[in-house]
Amino acid sequence: MSSFSRKATYWFKRCANIPLLLIGVFFIGLLLLNEDASFTQSMVYEKEILRLKKAIKENNDSAAYYRSQRLAIERGDDALEYIAREQYHMKRPTEDVFVLVPSGK
Repeated sequence: MSSFSRKATYWFKRCANIPLLLIGVFFIGLLLLNEDASFTQSMVYEKEILRLKKAIKENNDSAAYYRSQRLAIERGDDALEYIAREQYHMKRPTEDVFVLVPSGK
């Protein structure tokens, strides 16, 4: 028997409480393998959290854009006319609108 195995055997006999050690290993295994608190489930939750944070950032960016559009309309500068003409293709009754479509090949 090697000296390491003799030292390990002596330690287990002298110092380790085997039932307590087995119970501890059982509970740690139960925590790692439990479906609700498992490591793999935690990774799935982390990916979902990152996806939702990215979606929140995108929505905050679009909310800021629309907030700035609304403030420009409320201030009274020509933003209302610009939005109506460019985004909704509106025109005055006396105007003619020409839409240029690039030729598709």
